[in-house]
Amino acid sequence: MTTPELQNKAINTLRFLSADAVQKANSGHPGLPMGAAAMAFTIWTRHLRHSPRNPKWMGRDRFILSGGHGSALLYSLLHLSGYDLSLEQLQNFRQWGSLTPGHPEYGLTPGVEVTTGPLGQGFANGVGMAIAAAHLAAVFNKPGHELIDPFIYAIVTDGDLMEGGAAEAASLAGHLSLGKLIYLYDDNNISIDGSTDLAFTEDRAKRFEAYGWHIQRVDDGNDVDAIDSAIKAAKADPRPSLILCKTVIGFGSPNRQGTQKAHGEPLGDDELNAAKENLGWEKEPRFLIPEDVLAFYRQAVDRGRELEADWKMRREAYSRLFPDLGAEFNRRVLMNKLPADWEASLPTFPADAKGMATRAASGKVINAIAAKLPELIGGSADLAPSNNTKIEGVPAFQKESPAGRNFHFGVREHAMGSILNGMAVFGGVIPYGATFLVFADYMRAAIRLAALSHYPAIFIFTHDSVGLGEDGPTHQPVEHLTSLRLIPNLVVIRPADANETAQAWKVAISRRDGPTALAFTRQNVPTLDVGHASGLSRGAYVLKDFGDPEIILMASGSEVSLALEAAQKLAEEGKGVRVVSFPSWELFEKQDEAYRESVLPKNIQKRLAVEAGSSLGWERYASSVIGIERFGASAPAKVIFEKLGFTVENVVAKAKAL
Repeated sequence: MTTPELQNKAINTLRFLSADAVQKANSGHPGLPMGAAAMAFTIWTRHLRHSPRNPKWMGRDRFILSGGHGSALLYSLLHLSGYDLSLEQLQNFRQWGSLTPGHPEYGLTPGVEVTTGPLGQGFANGVGMAIAAAHLAAVFNKPGHELIDPFIYAIVTDGDLMEGGAAEAASLAGHLSLGKLIYLYDDNNISIDGSTDLAFTEDRAKRFEAYGWHIQRVDDGNDVDAIDSAIKAAKADPRPSLILCKTVIGFGSPNRQGTQKAHGEPLGDDELNAAKENLGWEKEPRFLIPEDVLAFYRQAVDRGRELEADWKMRREAYSRLFPDLGAEFNRRVLMNKLPADWEASLPTFPADAKGMATRAASGKVINAIAAKLPELIGGSADLAPSNNTKIEGVPAFQKESPAGRNFHFGVREHAMGSILNGMAVFGGVIPYGATFLVFADYMRAAIRLAALSHYPAIFIFTHDSVGLGEDGPTHQPVEHLTSLRLIPNLVVIRPADANETAQAWKVAISRRDGPTALAFTRQNVPTLDVGHASGLSRGAYVLKDFGDPEIILMASGSEVSLALEAAQKLAEEGKGVRVVSFPSWELFEKQDEAYRESVLPKNIQKRLAVEAGSSLGWERYASSVIGIERFGASAPAKVIFEKLGFTVENVVAKAKAL
């Protein structure tokens, strides 16, 4: 227990550590930390189970600051609670090389659970965490032996609730009754433009009630006891909870509190000093931490060790009682290791001129490896029959069947991407989500954050070109492959056939340092000899040489078979031609110079790339490109390809003109 005086000092310490950090950086957002400090204090000192000396302890609760612009609040909490984040790092807020960037970044700052800042992302990440937790609990927990039982806490903002991705995620969370979600809404009625009355006037409580959430109101966001009681009630309710806490942005600032001026700029020395005087705080020194306040917060270290030790004892008892499950829990959840022989379950496909769509091949691969990889779970944005993502013979994940592995995300691509990220970072699962490639744009923010944060999510995109045919240009991706390739640390793979598809999945499953995007065809493509496909892991490889090469034809996906046909024609005319299958630029760029030279020798300058999409970027590898610089059309795929120049005759003519 703590006295009211110490509690007030502890809350004000959060406020002014944050405001001092913003002021020293001359950049940042003091309003949220000053207004939401009491909410954060209540979560972190009365409810959050965590271990500051071991931020990755699996038994912990999770805390997400979805309004990541208020990052100084989170950094202050981490430092005070005893995480490996020094006061010097707070003093270097927003500076080059510091562990305290402008918005929280997963993998950089100890104790940051997810990267937030783009509003709505943290909100939806939490839904993904709750899904992963519910699934793992259903798989592993036994009565009296609950190893997976975390609450997912978040502070969410007006901006979060305005974002469409958060609305999508909230809708799904309510449907799934994710009762471990407890979100405290920093309801201060202020956004950057001014009052939320300008654009955000619906009844938020009724909206979330309609989603199926448990709703509570706290009239004073500085009332710790009221917030505490609301969190206790939320824990007891089986629905996800939204606690609307009426707060004042920039609380304590006499001239800026309650206004947009408190949101996104330093208070200034005079106003900061006035705020400190207003709340009875010493003006100097900056970054003041009273000794009794630090001692109070640092109790989290010993408390965390005790919680962790108790959980470890329970895990060891669990492993003795359930040795097979215990071993699987250690492998999947604690060690994050794949089964030693899982690759043996990857299928191979015989050469076949008719072949199959790579989306169909992907479905076969998923079902071939699913039994060996129980952590593989996922689904589609209401497109499972088209994306071929269903794992046969297992139930869907629903509130009645949380052990299910098939996910119905609904037509919610934005939320799906963010939810996958939350699932991936929670651990113990390998999540995938699918839609048409043209709808990757809906997911771009989530894909970008996955790449920035090194989340190992798998994004599946089918119907990868104008080859989808009659649905027309609204559904035919043109610029999308190029757009995805622009994202650092995202590996984009567009396999040529069924066997390359199996190898693409091998790469995606094995890759643990970032996301993978798999692009698959709707239309059938020939299945090539299985012997070639292992080269996919290197991004590009020599598929076939016709004589001594003087021309290189390179292609990805469905255009590889076209390049092969054209090369055969050129060879019949006496031309030496090399065909390079080029499924992934990113994987190829990771190869050493010697390998890249062996595939694309510098002395062969006649190089033609063929891809049914934007040609932008191919100039780094090719001297000429057959691509698409316009939108598609509504017609049978064969007709579209002919009209846009994806024919053997055109490839031959372009190659001869080099």
